[in-house]
Amino acid sequence: MFGLDKRTELSVLVLRDADVIAAGVRSALAEASPEERPGLERAAALVERAFTVSDAELRARWVHERLAQAGYEGPADSVQAIKTLRQAAPGLSLVTAVRLSKDAAAYRP
Repeated sequence: MFGLDKRTELSVLVLRDADVIAAGVRSALAEASPEERPGLERAAALVERAFTVSDAELRARWVHERLAQAGYEGPADSVQAIKTLRQAAPGLSLVTAVRLSKDAAAYRP
């Protein structure tokens, strides 16, 4: 067949909203009572740590979550994992699923 491939591909987009959450926690911390401060300071530290996670790690976490939801427990970069991932995310192309599974194998949660 000639022409362009009309299939659409599901892409995994990494969204980071830790900055919005951090601002909310900092705002609450500024107005916190002495009893609330320890918990909010811990929450602020956790949010700050979220800033250090790479996009590859976030994609790997997404893959591991999809595989776990499907009941798959084997290696993330196996043929069965790729098949399971594509069943969990039907619009995912084979090329993308392979790339994501390799990322997931590199980052075990």
